[in-house]
Amino acid sequence: MTDQRPRRVVGTEAFQDLERTKAGLAERLHLRVNAKEIDHEGRRVLVFRAPSHPLGVPIAVAGAYFMRAGEDLVPMTPDQLHSIFDEAGPDFSAEVCPAATIADLAPDAIEAFRRRWHRKAKNDAILQASDEQLLRDAELLVSDGVTYAALILLGTRGALGRHLAQAEVIFEYRSSEEPGPANQREEHRQGILLSFDRLWELVNLRNDLQHFQDGLFVLDVPTFDERAVREAILNAVSHRDYRDAGSVFVRQYSRRIEIVSPGGFPSGITPENLLWQQKPRNRRIAEALARCGLVERAGQGFDLIFGQCIRHGKALPDFTRTDAHFVWLTLHGTIQDPAFLRFLEQIGRETQASFDLEDLLVLDVVHREQKVPQRLAPRLARLLEYGAIERIGTGRGTRYLLSRRFYRALGKPGAYTRQRGLDRETNKALLVKHIEGASPPGAALAELQEVLPGLSRSQVQGLLRELRDEGRARVQGERRWARWFAVHGYSQNAKRSKE
Repeated sequence: MTDQRPRRVVGTEAFQDLERTKAGLAERLHLRVNAKEIDHEGRRVLVFRAPSHPLGVPIAVAGAYFMRAGEDLVPMTPDQLHSIFDEAGPDFSAEVCPAATIADLAPDAIEAFRRRWHRKAKNDAILQASDEQLLRDAELLVSDGVTYAALILLGTRGALGRHLAQAEVIFEYRSSEEPGPANQREEHRQGILLSFDRLWELVNLRNDLQHFQDGLFVLDVPTFDERAVREAILNAVSHRDYRDAGSVFVRQYSRRIEIVSPGGFPSGITPENLLWQQKPRNRRIAEALARCGLVERAGQGFDLIFGQCIRHGKALPDFTRTDAHFVWLTLHGTIQDPAFLRFLEQIGRETQASFDLEDLLVLDVVHREQKVPQRLAPRLARLLEYGAIERIGTGRGTRYLLSRRFYRALGKPGAYTRQRGLDRETNKALLVKHIEGASPPGAALAELQEVLPGLSRSQVQGLLRELRDEGRARVQGERRWARWFAVHGYSQNAKRSKE
Protein backbone atom coordinates (compact mmCIF):
# COMPACT_ATOMS: atom_id res chain seq x y z
CA MET A 1 0.00 0.00 0.00
CA THR A 2 1.15 3.55 -0.53
CA ASP A 3 2.14 5.47 2.60
CA GLN A 4 0.36 8.64 1.50
CA ARG A 5 -3.40 9.03 1.43
CA PRO A 6 -5.43 8.16 -0.44
CA ARG A 7 -3.70 4.82 -0.14
CA ARG A 8 -3.49 2.59 -3.21
CA VAL A 9 -2.58 -1.04 -3.67
CA VAL A 10 0.87 -1.21 -5.28
CA GLY A 11 1.53 -4.94 -4.79
CA THR A 12 4.59 -6.70 -3.36
CA GLU A 13 7.63 -8.65 -4.48
CA ALA A 14 8.21 -10.15 -1.02
CA PHE A 15 8.25 -13.90 -0.27
CA GLN A 16 8.68 -15.11 -3.83
CA ASP A 17 8.86 -18.75 -2.68
CA LEU A 18 5.56 -18.91 -0.82
CA GLU A 19 5.81 -22.60 0.10
CA ARG A 20 9.18 -22.01 1.74
CA THR A 21 7.68 -19.08 3.65
CA LYS A 22 4.81 -21.21 4.98
CA ALA A 23 7.25 -23.93 6.04
CA GLY A 24 9.40 -21.38 7.88
CA LEU A 25 6.39 -19.96 9.71
CA ALA A 26 5.28 -23.42 10.80
CA GLU A 27 8.78 -24.16 12.09
CA ARG A 28 8.99 -20.96 14.13
CA LEU A 29 5.39 -20.71 15.35
CA HIS A 30 4.34 -24.36 15.46
CA LEU A 31 1.14 -23.26 13.76
CA ARG A 32 -0.01 -23.80 10.21
CA VAL A 33 -0.35 -20.38 8.56
CA ASN A 34 -2.06 -20.54 5.17
CA ALA A 35 -0.92 -18.15 2.45
CA LYS A 36 -1.92 -17.55 -1.13
CA GLU A 37 -1.13 -15.15 -3.93
CA ILE A 38 -3.89 -13.17 -5.68
CA ASP A 39 -3.91 -10.68 -8.52
CA HIS A 40 -5.45 -7.29 -7.81
CA GLU A 41 -5.66 -5.08 -10.88
CA GLY A 42 -2.41 -6.54 -12.20
CA ARG A 43 -0.58 -6.24 -8.86
CA ARG A 44 0.66 -9.14 -6.74
CA VAL A 45 -0.99 -9.36 -3.29
CA LEU A 46 -0.28 -11.99 -0.62
CA VAL A 47 -3.03 -13.10 1.77
CA PHE A 48 -2.03 -14.80 5.04
CA ARG A 49 -4.59 -16.55 7.23
CA ALA A 50 -3.32 -17.17 10.75
CA PRO A 51 -5.37 -19.33 13.14
CA SER A 52 -6.16 -18.27 16.69
CA HIS A 53 -3.67 -19.39 19.32
CA PRO A 54 -4.40 -22.84 20.76
CA LEU A 55 -6.63 -22.64 23.83
CA GLY A 56 -4.53 -21.68 26.83
CA VAL A 57 -1.27 -21.42 24.84
CA PRO A 58 0.27 -18.04 23.91
CA ILE A 59 2.52 -18.11 20.84
CA ALA A 60 6.20 -17.31 21.38
CA VAL A 61 8.55 -15.83 18.79
CA ALA A 62 12.25 -16.05 19.66
CA GLY A 63 11.28 -16.71 23.28
CA ALA A 64 8.99 -13.69 23.64
CA TYR A 65 5.21 -13.22 23.54
CA PHE A 66 3.88 -10.27 21.58
CA MET A 67 0.55 -8.48 21.21
CA ARG A 68 -0.81 -5.53 19.28
CA ALA A 69 -0.82 -2.03 20.79
CA GLY A 70 -2.22 0.25 18.13
CA GLU A 71 -0.04 -0.34 15.07
CA ASP A 72 2.90 -1.66 17.09
CA LEU A 73 3.92 -5.06 18.46
CA VAL A 74 4.77 -4.97 22.16
CA PRO A 75 5.51 -7.66 24.76
CA MET A 76 2.39 -9.14 26.33
CA THR A 77 1.49 -7.79 29.76
CA PRO A 78 1.36 -10.24 32.71
CA ASP A 79 -2.43 -10.01 32.98
CA GLN A 80 -2.83 -10.84 29.26
CA LEU A 81 -0.60 -13.89 29.63
CA HIS A 82 -2.49 -14.89 32.78
CA SER A 83 -5.77 -14.64 30.88
CA ILE A 84 -4.51 -16.91 28.07
CA PHE A 85 -3.07 -19.49 30.47
CA ASP A 86 -6.44 -19.55 32.27
CA GLU A 87 -8.31 -20.49 29.08
CA ALA A 88 -7.54 -24.16 29.34
CA GLY A 89 -5.79 -24.46 32.65
CA PRO A 90 -6.30 -27.70 34.58
CA ASP A 91 -9.05 -27.85 37.17
CA PHE A 92 -7.18 -26.87 40.32
CA SER A 93 -9.91 -28.24 42.56
CA ALA A 94 -9.52 -31.72 40.98
CA GLU A 95 -5.79 -31.84 41.73
CA VAL A 96 -4.52 -33.87 44.69
CA CYS A 97 -3.12 -32.07 47.72
CA PRO A 98 0.08 -34.12 48.28
CA ALA A 99 0.26 -33.80 52.06
CA ALA A 100 -3.46 -34.09 52.86
CA THR A 101 -5.19 -37.20 54.19
CA ILE A 102 -8.78 -38.12 54.87
CA ALA A 103 -8.13 -37.21 58.52
CA ASP A 104 -7.94 -33.56 57.35
CA LEU A 105 -11.66 -33.66 56.51
CA ALA A 106 -14.18 -32.80 59.22
CA PRO A 107 -16.57 -35.67 60.09
CA ASP A 108 -19.41 -33.16 60.57
CA ALA A 109 -18.85 -31.76 57.10
CA ILE A 110 -18.76 -35.25 55.55
CA GLU A 111 -22.03 -36.09 57.29
CA ALA A 112 -23.63 -32.84 56.11
CA PHE A 113 -22.53 -33.64 52.56
CA ARG A 114 -23.99 -37.17 52.88
CA ARG A 115 -27.37 -35.91 54.13
CA ARG A 116 -27.67 -33.28 51.41
CA TRP A 117 -26.67 -35.72 48.66
CA HIS A 118 -29.18 -38.29 49.90
CA ARG A 119 -31.92 -35.68 50.05
CA LYS A 120 -31.21 -34.69 46.45
CA ALA A 121 -30.59 -38.15 44.95
CA LYS A 122 -33.03 -40.13 47.15
CA ASN A 123 -30.62 -43.07 46.99
CA ASP A 124 -30.35 -45.01 50.28
CA ALA A 125 -26.99 -46.45 49.22
CA ILE A 126 -25.53 -43.03 50.01
CA LEU A 127 -26.51 -43.48 53.67
CA GLN A 128 -24.90 -46.92 53.83
CA ALA A 129 -21.57 -46.03 52.19
CA SER A 130 -18.46 -45.56 54.29
CA ASP A 131 -16.93 -42.08 54.43
CA GLU A 132 -14.14 -43.17 52.09
CA GLN A 133 -16.54 -44.73 49.58
CA LEU A 134 -18.80 -41.68 49.73
CA LEU A 135 -15.91 -39.36 48.91
CA ARG A 136 -14.70 -41.64 46.11
CA ASP A 137 -18.18 -41.74 44.60
CA ALA A 138 -18.21 -37.94 44.66
CA GLU A 139 -14.68 -37.83 43.13
CA LEU A 140 -13.45 -35.83 46.10
CA LEU A 141 -11.11 -38.67 46.99
CA VAL A 142 -9.12 -40.30 44.17
CA SER A 143 -6.53 -43.03 43.98
CA ASP A 144 -3.69 -40.55 44.47
CA GLY A 145 -5.20 -38.92 47.56
CA VAL A 146 -7.43 -36.08 48.78
CA THR A 147 -8.36 -33.42 46.23
CA TYR A 148 -8.28 -29.70 46.88
CA ALA A 149 -12.05 -29.72 46.28
CA ALA A 150 -12.44 -32.00 49.30
CA LEU A 151 -10.40 -29.61 51.46
CA ILE A 152 -12.32 -26.55 50.26
CA LEU A 153 -15.68 -28.17 50.90
CA LEU A 154 -14.99 -30.39 53.93
CA GLY A 155 -11.59 -29.45 55.41
CA THR A 156 -10.96 -28.68 59.07
CA ARG A 157 -9.58 -25.30 60.11
CA GLY A 158 -6.18 -26.83 60.90
CA ALA A 159 -6.01 -28.63 57.55
CA LEU A 160 -6.76 -25.49 55.55
CA GLY A 161 -4.23 -23.55 57.61
CA ARG A 162 -1.57 -26.10 56.64
CA HIS A 163 -2.50 -26.79 53.01
CA LEU A 164 -4.65 -23.97 51.57
CA ALA A 165 -4.95 -20.97 53.88
CA GLN A 166 -6.57 -18.76 51.20
CA ALA A 167 -9.64 -21.05 51.12
CA GLU A 168 -11.47 -18.90 53.63
CA VAL A 169 -14.49 -16.63 53.62
CA ILE A 170 -14.27 -13.46 55.70
CA PHE A 171 -17.52 -11.82 56.82
CA GLU A 172 -17.67 -8.14 57.76
CA TYR A 173 -20.57 -5.99 58.83
CA ARG A 174 -20.18 -2.23 58.48
CA SER A 175 -22.83 0.14 59.74
CA SER A 176 -21.45 3.07 57.71
CA GLU A 177 -19.20 3.89 54.78
CA GLU A 178 -16.45 5.16 57.07
CA PRO A 179 -13.07 3.41 56.68
CA GLY A 180 -11.61 1.55 59.60
CA PRO A 181 -12.33 -1.68 61.46
CA ALA A 182 -15.64 -3.39 60.74
CA ASN A 183 -18.36 -3.45 63.41
CA GLN A 184 -18.26 -7.25 63.23
CA ARG A 185 -15.78 -9.57 61.55
CA GLU A 186 -15.56 -13.36 61.41
CA GLU A 187 -12.98 -15.43 59.54
CA HIS A 188 -14.20 -18.81 58.31
CA ARG A 189 -11.15 -20.86 57.40
CA GLN A 190 -12.82 -24.26 57.16
CA GLY A 191 -14.79 -26.29 54.65
CA ILE A 192 -17.64 -24.22 53.23
CA LEU A 193 -20.17 -26.89 54.33
CA LEU A 194 -19.18 -26.11 57.92
CA SER A 195 -19.58 -22.33 57.61
CA PHE A 196 -22.31 -21.99 54.99
CA ASP A 197 -25.25 -21.76 57.40
CA ARG A 198 -23.33 -19.52 59.80
CA LEU A 199 -22.60 -17.00 57.05
CA TRP A 200 -26.31 -16.65 56.33
CA GLU A 201 -27.06 -16.34 60.07
CA LEU A 202 -24.64 -13.41 60.25
CA VAL A 203 -26.35 -11.68 57.32
CA ASN A 204 -29.81 -12.38 58.69
CA LEU A 205 -28.98 -10.81 62.06
CA ARG A 206 -29.41 -7.38 60.44
CA ASN A 207 -31.83 -8.29 57.68
CA ASP A 208 -34.72 -5.89 58.26
CA LEU A 209 -38.08 -6.17 56.50
CA GLN A 210 -39.39 -3.63 54.01
CA HIS A 211 -43.15 -3.21 53.82
CA PHE A 212 -45.39 -2.53 50.86
CA GLN A 213 -49.17 -2.36 50.48
CA ASP A 214 -51.04 -4.85 48.29
CA GLY A 215 -54.72 -3.93 48.49
CA LEU A 216 -55.80 -4.42 52.11
CA PHE A 217 -52.69 -6.39 52.95
CA VAL A 218 -49.24 -5.23 54.00
CA LEU A 219 -46.54 -7.58 52.71
CA ASP A 220 -43.01 -7.86 54.03
CA VAL A 221 -39.95 -8.28 51.82
CA PRO A 222 -36.54 -8.91 53.41
CA THR A 223 -33.78 -6.51 52.46
CA PHE A 224 -31.53 -9.47 51.63
CA ASP A 225 -33.04 -12.54 49.98
CA GLU A 226 -31.72 -15.77 51.48
CA ARG A 227 -31.58 -17.77 48.25
CA ALA A 228 -29.79 -14.98 46.37
CA VAL A 229 -27.20 -14.40 49.11
CA ARG A 230 -26.49 -18.11 49.60
CA GLU A 231 -26.14 -18.63 45.85
CA ALA A 232 -23.79 -15.65 45.54
CA ILE A 233 -21.51 -16.98 48.30
CA LEU A 234 -21.40 -20.44 46.72
CA ASN A 235 -20.60 -18.92 43.34
CA ALA A 236 -17.69 -17.04 44.88
CA VAL A 237 -16.36 -20.24 46.48
CA SER A 238 -16.92 -22.30 43.34
CA HIS A 239 -15.49 -19.89 40.77
CA ARG A 240 -12.65 -18.08 42.55
CA ASP A 241 -9.00 -18.64 41.60
CA TYR A 242 -7.37 -20.64 44.39
CA ARG A 243 -3.90 -19.96 43.00
CA ASP A 244 -4.42 -16.40 44.20
CA ALA A 245 -3.53 -15.86 47.87
CA GLY A 246 -6.56 -13.61 48.51
CA SER A 247 -9.68 -14.53 50.46
CA VAL A 248 -13.38 -14.28 49.62
CA PHE A 249 -14.98 -11.31 51.40
CA VAL A 250 -18.66 -10.92 52.28
CA ARG A 251 -19.23 -7.30 53.34
CA GLN A 252 -22.67 -6.37 54.59
CA TYR A 253 -23.96 -2.79 54.83
CA SER A 254 -27.44 -1.68 55.85
CA ARG A 255 -28.81 -1.80 52.30
CA ARG A 256 -26.29 -3.79 50.24
CA ILE A 257 -23.95 -6.77 50.33
CA GLU A 258 -20.62 -6.90 48.50
CA ILE A 259 -19.10 -10.30 47.72
CA VAL A 260 -15.53 -10.07 46.44
CA SER A 261 -13.64 -13.12 45.15
CA PRO A 262 -10.09 -13.35 43.76
CA GLY A 263 -9.28 -14.10 40.14
CA GLY A 264 -11.68 -12.15 37.95
CA PHE A 265 -14.14 -13.90 35.66
CA PRO A 266 -13.04 -17.12 33.93
CA SER A 267 -11.85 -16.54 30.38
CA GLY A 268 -14.75 -15.88 28.02
CA ILE A 269 -17.19 -14.87 30.77
CA THR A 270 -18.32 -11.24 31.11
CA PRO A 271 -21.09 -9.47 33.05
CA GLU A 272 -23.00 -9.30 29.75
CA ASN A 273 -22.96 -13.04 28.97
CA LEU A 274 -22.74 -14.75 32.36
CA LEU A 275 -26.44 -15.65 32.27
CA TRP A 276 -25.99 -17.51 28.99
CA GLN A 277 -22.45 -18.91 29.19
CA GLN A 278 -21.20 -21.47 31.69
CA LYS A 279 -17.55 -22.08 32.47
CA PRO A 280 -16.83 -23.24 36.02
CA ARG A 281 -13.25 -22.49 36.99
CA ASN A 282 -13.28 -25.30 39.59
CA ARG A 283 -15.44 -27.97 38.02
CA ARG A 284 -14.89 -30.58 40.77
CA ILE A 285 -16.19 -28.16 43.41
CA ALA A 286 -19.17 -27.16 41.27
CA GLU A 287 -20.09 -30.78 40.58
CA ALA A 288 -19.91 -31.70 44.27
CA LEU A 289 -22.10 -28.73 45.22
CA ALA A 290 -24.58 -29.73 42.52
CA ARG A 291 -24.64 -33.32 43.84
CA CYS A 292 -25.77 -32.16 47.25
CA GLY A 293 -28.30 -29.68 45.84
CA LEU A 294 -26.56 -26.51 46.97
CA VAL A 295 -26.17 -24.92 43.55
CA GLU A 296 -28.05 -25.05 40.29
CA ARG A 297 -26.65 -26.31 36.99
CA ALA A 298 -23.19 -27.20 38.23
CA GLY A 299 -22.24 -23.86 39.73
CA GLN A 300 -24.14 -21.46 37.47
CA GLY A 301 -26.59 -19.76 39.81
CA PHE A 302 -26.72 -16.19 38.60
CA ASP A 303 -30.03 -16.87 36.89
CA LEU A 304 -31.53 -17.44 40.33
CA ILE A 305 -29.88 -14.29 41.73
CA PHE A 306 -31.11 -12.11 38.85
CA GLY A 307 -34.60 -13.58 39.08
CA GLN A 308 -34.90 -12.92 42.81
CA CYS A 309 -33.74 -9.32 42.38
CA ILE A 310 -36.39 -8.66 39.73
CA ARG A 311 -39.18 -10.43 41.64
CA HIS A 312 -38.48 -8.27 44.68
CA GLY A 313 -38.31 -5.01 42.75
CA LYS A 314 -34.61 -4.47 43.45
CA ALA A 315 -31.71 -3.35 41.27
CA LEU A 316 -30.01 -6.02 39.19
CA PRO A 317 -26.74 -7.51 40.46
CA ASP A 318 -23.95 -4.98 40.00
CA PHE A 319 -20.51 -5.96 38.66
CA THR A 320 -19.17 -2.49 37.87
CA ARG A 321 -16.16 -2.81 40.20
CA THR A 322 -15.04 -6.15 38.73
CA ASP A 323 -11.63 -6.24 37.04
CA ALA A 324 -9.08 -8.83 35.87
CA HIS A 325 -8.11 -9.64 39.45
CA PHE A 326 -11.39 -9.67 41.40
CA VAL A 327 -15.06 -10.39 40.78
CA TRP A 328 -16.92 -7.75 42.76
CA LEU A 329 -20.65 -8.49 43.09
CA THR A 330 -22.96 -6.00 44.78
CA LEU A 331 -26.49 -7.03 45.75
CA HIS A 332 -28.66 -4.01 46.51
CA GLY A 333 -31.37 -4.55 49.10
CA THR A 334 -33.61 -1.52 48.64
CA ILE A 335 -36.93 -2.09 46.91
CA GLN A 336 -36.77 0.44 44.10
CA ASP A 337 -40.36 0.31 42.94
CA PRO A 338 -43.00 -1.30 45.17
CA ALA A 339 -45.59 -0.81 42.40
CA PHE A 340 -43.56 -3.06 40.08
CA LEU A 341 -43.42 -5.68 42.81
CA ARG A 342 -47.22 -5.48 43.24
CA PHE A 343 -47.61 -5.73 39.47
CA LEU A 344 -45.61 -8.98 39.31
CA GLU A 345 -47.68 -10.40 42.19
CA GLN A 346 -50.91 -9.41 40.46
CA ILE A 347 -49.94 -10.77 37.04
CA GLY A 348 -48.92 -14.08 38.60
CA ARG A 349 -52.22 -14.42 40.47
CA GLU A 350 -54.41 -13.45 37.52
CA THR A 351 -52.74 -15.56 34.84
CA GLN A 352 -51.51 -18.46 37.01
CA ALA A 353 -48.42 -18.20 34.82
CA SER A 354 -44.95 -19.12 35.95
CA PHE A 355 -42.51 -16.54 34.63
CA ASP A 356 -38.96 -17.78 34.12
CA LEU A 357 -35.80 -15.67 34.16
CA GLU A 358 -36.03 -14.52 30.54
CA ASP A 359 -39.64 -13.38 31.06
CA LEU A 360 -38.57 -11.43 34.12
CA LEU A 361 -35.63 -9.87 32.27
CA VAL A 362 -38.00 -8.63 29.54
CA LEU A 363 -40.37 -7.16 32.14
CA ASP A 364 -37.45 -5.48 33.90
CA VAL A 365 -36.09 -3.97 30.65
CA VAL A 366 -39.55 -2.71 29.65
CA HIS A 367 -40.09 -1.30 33.13
CA ARG A 368 -36.83 0.67 32.83
CA GLU A 369 -37.98 1.95 29.41
CA GLN A 370 -35.06 0.32 27.61
CA LYS A 371 -34.97 -1.52 24.30
CA VAL A 372 -35.59 -5.26 24.52
CA PRO A 373 -32.38 -7.09 23.47
CA GLN A 374 -32.65 -9.32 20.41
CA ARG A 375 -31.80 -12.36 22.52
CA LEU A 376 -34.98 -11.82 24.57
CA ALA A 377 -37.28 -10.86 21.67
CA PRO A 378 -38.87 -14.36 21.39
CA ARG A 379 -40.37 -13.82 24.87
CA LEU A 380 -42.42 -10.80 23.82
CA ALA A 381 -45.30 -12.79 22.26
CA ARG A 382 -45.88 -14.78 25.47
CA LEU A 383 -45.93 -11.65 27.65
CA LEU A 384 -48.25 -9.87 25.21
CA GLU A 385 -50.61 -12.85 25.34
CA TYR A 386 -50.71 -12.73 29.14
CA GLY A 387 -51.39 -9.00 29.06
CA ALA A 388 -48.23 -8.22 31.02
CA ILE A 389 -46.95 -5.80 28.36
CA GLU A 390 -48.41 -3.79 25.48
CA ARG A 391 -46.99 -2.97 22.07
CA ILE A 392 -46.90 0.52 20.60
CA GLY A 393 -46.34 1.15 16.90
CA THR A 394 -45.16 -1.20 14.19
CA GLY A 395 -41.97 -1.95 12.31
CA ARG A 396 -38.78 -0.23 13.41
CA GLY A 397 -40.77 2.20 15.55
CA THR A 398 -42.20 -0.59 17.72
CA ARG A 399 -41.71 -0.26 21.46
CA TYR A 400 -43.20 -1.91 24.53
CA LEU A 401 -44.50 -0.81 27.90
CA LEU A 402 -45.99 -2.48 30.94
CA SER A 403 -49.74 -2.95 30.73
CA ARG A 404 -52.30 -0.48 32.02
CA ARG A 405 -52.76 -2.47 35.25
CA PHE A 406 -49.19 -1.63 36.31
CA TYR A 407 -49.87 2.11 36.19
CA ARG A 408 -53.21 1.51 37.90
CA ALA A 409 -51.34 -0.25 40.72
CA LEU A 410 -48.93 2.67 40.78
CA GLY A 411 -51.86 5.10 41.10
CA LYS A 412 -50.61 7.08 38.11
CA PRO A 413 -52.93 6.52 35.14
CA GLY A 414 -51.55 9.71 33.59
CA ALA A 415 -48.11 8.10 33.40
CA TYR A 416 -49.65 5.25 31.42
CA THR A 417 -51.18 7.72 29.00
CA ARG A 418 -47.81 9.42 28.58
CA GLN A 419 -46.04 6.11 28.01
CA ARG A 420 -48.73 4.70 25.78
CA GLY A 421 -48.86 7.80 23.70
CA LEU A 422 -51.92 9.92 23.16
CA ASP A 423 -54.56 8.68 20.74
CA ARG A 424 -54.28 9.60 17.07
CA GLU A 425 -56.71 12.53 17.13
CA THR A 426 -55.09 14.03 20.21
CA ASN A 427 -51.68 13.71 18.58
CA LYS A 428 -52.97 15.53 15.51
CA ALA A 429 -54.50 18.24 17.69
CA LEU A 430 -51.11 18.77 19.36
CA LEU A 431 -49.45 19.11 15.97
CA VAL A 432 -52.06 21.65 14.82
CA LYS A 433 -51.62 23.65 18.02
CA HIS A 434 -47.87 23.84 17.47
CA ILE A 435 -48.29 24.72 13.78
CA GLU A 436 -50.67 27.55 14.67
CA GLY A 437 -48.14 28.96 17.10
CA ALA A 438 -45.35 28.74 14.54
CA SER A 439 -46.76 31.36 12.16
CA PRO A 440 -45.64 33.24 10.17
CA PRO A 441 -42.47 31.21 9.32
CA GLY A 442 -44.26 27.87 9.66
CA ALA A 443 -43.11 24.70 11.43
CA ALA A 444 -40.38 22.39 10.17
CA LEU A 445 -40.67 18.62 10.48
CA ALA A 446 -37.85 18.54 13.05
CA GLU A 447 -39.88 20.84 15.32
CA LEU A 448 -42.97 18.70 14.96
CA GLN A 449 -41.04 15.57 15.88
CA GLU A 450 -40.17 17.26 19.19
CA VAL A 451 -43.90 17.69 19.88
CA LEU A 452 -44.36 13.90 19.76
CA PRO A 453 -40.98 12.46 20.77
CA GLY A 454 -42.46 9.01 21.30
CA LEU A 455 -43.26 8.66 17.59
CA SER A 456 -40.86 7.96 14.76
CA ARG A 457 -40.23 10.41 11.93
CA SER A 458 -42.40 8.38 9.53
CA GLN A 459 -45.25 8.22 12.08
CA VAL A 460 -45.24 12.02 12.46
CA GLN A 461 -45.19 12.39 8.67
CA GLY A 462 -48.22 10.11 8.44
CA LEU A 463 -50.16 12.31 10.88
CA LEU A 464 -49.20 15.42 8.92
CA ARG A 465 -50.44 13.87 5.68
CA GLU A 466 -53.77 13.17 7.38
CA LEU A 467 -53.98 16.80 8.53
CA ARG A 468 -53.24 17.93 4.98
CA ASP A 469 -55.88 15.62 3.49
CA GLU A 470 -58.43 16.83 6.06
CA GLY A 471 -57.71 20.43 5.16
CA ARG A 472 -56.40 21.27 8.62
CA ALA A 473 -52.82 22.02 7.57
CA ARG A 474 -50.89 22.80 4.44
CA VAL A 475 -47.27 22.47 3.45
CA GLN A 476 -44.99 24.74 1.46
CA GLY A 477 -41.62 23.69 0.07
CA GLU A 478 -40.03 20.28 -0.21
CA ARG A 479 -37.72 18.08 1.83
CA ARG A 480 -35.75 19.98 4.46
CA TRP A 481 -37.14 23.34 3.32
CA ALA A 482 -40.76 22.21 3.82
CA ARG A 483 -42.80 24.27 6.29
CA TRP A 484 -46.23 23.46 7.69
CA PHE A 485 -48.96 26.09 8.18
CA ALA A 486 -52.39 25.97 9.80
CA VAL A 487 -55.51 26.33 7.63
CA HIS A 488 -57.50 29.14 9.23
CA GLY A 489 -61.24 28.69 9.58
CA TYR A 490 -61.03 24.87 9.74
CA SER A 491 -62.48 24.68 13.27
CA GLN A 492 -65.58 26.72 12.38
CA ASN A 493 -66.19 24.72 9.18
CA ALA A 494 -65.81 21.42 11.02
CA LYS A 495 -68.29 22.58 13.68
CA ARG A 496 -70.88 23.60 11.03
CA SER A 497 -70.53 20.24 9.19
CA LYS A 498 -71.23 18.36 12.42
CA GLU A 499 -74.33 20.47 13.04
